[in-house]
Amino acid sequence: MATANGAKGPSRMGPKVLFYSILLTLQYGAQPLISKRCIGKEVIVTSSVLTCEVVKVICALILMARDGSLKKLAKEWTLMGSLTASGLPAAIYALQNSLLQISYRSLDSLTFSILNQTKIFFTAFFTFIILRQKQSVQQIGALCLLIMAAVLLSVGEGSNKSSSGGVNPEHVLFYGIIPVLLASVLSGLASSLCQWASQVKKHSSYLMTLEMSIVGSLCLLVSTLKSPDGEAIKRHGFFHGWTALTMVPVISNALGGILVGLVTSHAGGVRKGFVIVSALLVTALLQFAFEGKPPSSYCLVALPLVISSISLYQKYPYMDKKKKKV
Repeated sequence: MATANGAKGPSRMGPKVLFYSILLTLQYGAQPLISKRCIGKEVIVTSSVLTCEVVKVICALILMARDGSLKKLAKEWTLMGSLTASGLPAAIYALQNSLLQISYRSLDSLTFSILNQTKIFFTAFFTFIILRQKQSVQQIGALCLLIMAAVLLSVGEGSNKSSSGGVNPEHVLFYGIIPVLLASVLSGLASSLCQWASQVKKHSSYLMTLEMSIVGSLCLLVSTLKSPDGEAIKRHGFFHGWTALTMVPVISNALGGILVGLVTSHAGGVRKGFVIVSALLVTALLQFAFEGKPPSSYCLVALPLVISSISLYQKYPYMDKKKKKV
C-alpha cells in the first residue's frame, strides 16, 4: 500500500507510532466537544478556518526544517507542480472545513463523529473512479453498514430533537446533518486526489499539508469578497467573538491534520482505522462526562454499526487473484 510519502508499505510498529496514534485518537475524539465548547456562535466561521490553516503552515514548516526537507524544497519546488498536486484538493478541503465548522454547532459530538465516518465510503468511491482501486466483497458490505448507520442517524436524530422540543428539526437537518454529509463527500474526493499526488507526484505529507493550507487559505480569502462571512469580517473585524479559548480547537484541529499524515505514512491505513474506532468511543465517553447526558438510542444503535464497518473494511482488503497466484 502506498503511503503519504510514497512508501510501498507501512513500517514496523514502534513507540513513536504508538505515541502518534494515541495523540490522534484523543484529538479526533475530543475535537467536536472542544469546538462546541470553545468556539462561540458569534465567531465567524471563515476566521477560525483561516487561522487553523495558518497554524498548519507554521507546523509543517517547523517539521520540514527539522527533518531537512525544507532545504530541498527551494531547489525542487515548482509552482505548476504544486498547483497540479495540491491546488484542487486544497480548495476542496477549505470548503469541507467550513462545512464542518457549521455542523459542529448543530449536532451533538457523537452524532457528528459517526456521520463524519461516511467519508470512508466516499473515499472508496472516488479512489475507484480516479485510481481504479477495487474493493473486496467484505469491504462493500462494510460500506453498506456505514451508510445504514448514517441514514439511521439522519432520520432518527432529526425526529428525536423534534419530539424533545429543544431544537428545530429543520435547523438540525440543514445546519447539522447536510453540511457534515457534504463535507464527507468532499473529504473522499480530496483524499483520493491526495493519494494520486503522493503516488504520481511523490509529494511528502508535510509538503502536501503546506501547499494545501496555503492554497486553501487563498481560496477562502477570495471567497470573503462576496460571502456573508466576508461582510461580517468587514463589519465586526476578523477576530469578532474570539476568546483565548477559541485558539484551543483551532490549534488542536491543525495538529490533527499533521498527525493524520504521520500515522498514515508510518503505519498505514489499518492503524488509522483502529484510531478512528477508538476515537468514536472517546467521543462517547467525553460527551457523557462533560455534557452530562448519555448518547441517544439512535447513537447507541449506530455506534456498533460504524465500529463493525470500519473494522471489517480494514481487516479484509481487496486481493488481486492474479497477483496472488503469482
